[in-house]
Amino acid sequence: MRSYGVGVLVMAFLLLWGCAGREGPSNEMTALSHAAATTTIQNANYLEKGVASWYGKELQGKKTASGEVYDMYGISAAHRTLPFGTLIRVSNLENSKKIKVRINDRGPFIKSRILDLSYGAARQLGFVEQGTARVQIEILEQVRVPTQYTVQAARFTEESNAKILQHRLSKKFEHVAIVLDETNIALFYLVRVGSYVSEERADLIANKLRLEGLEPIVIRKD
Repeated sequence: MRSYGVGVLVMAFLLLWGCAGREGPSNEMTALSHAAATTTIQNANYLEKGVASWYGKELQGKKTASGEVYDMYGISAAHRTLPFGTLIRVSNLENSKKIKVRINDRGPFIKSRILDLSYGAARQLGFVEQGTARVQIEILEQVRVPTQYTVQAARFTEESNAKILQHRLSKKFEHVAIVLDETNIALFYLVRVGSYVSEERADLIANKLRLEGLEPIVIRKD
């Protein structure tokens, strides 16, 4: 975060404090390198390797981004860009266990992770206790729907911090909005920038936001 004086240093601290993503029960691996997630997409073939986490009680009974009610004991997953309803095979690269699961939510909101699984799915893959695992994602059944993307600049627990960032980014970017994300733990304020028809365009905006001292992530709009 760039420094312009004591006041801005305070604001920078608040921004970094509020940028925490959806956490599983284990926090030891939240500082993994951005290189932890790699994606290969060629025609209809899709292969993605990276770190998966799981989420449970904090969203139990709440609506997912797709509108379905979240059941932590069921089998479901959150992905940032795959369409809702996409059937994937998730392989735990650390113990060779595999599971089929459909995407019904958006996340994870930690840059170094590629997938958030329900508690039930993580239990079948054998990584509930450790909290995260290195996985591989393969598409088994693809859903084709019109696509738009947005860039999430930050996530806050305090609305005032979200408004500060929204005001600052609005000077350089169009359509900076605050989106509410309610969990059983807290109400989060998500600062998101723009609406783009291609992931490549969204990536360009994300790169510009990194120059602002942020750690943005590209998310599919549904």
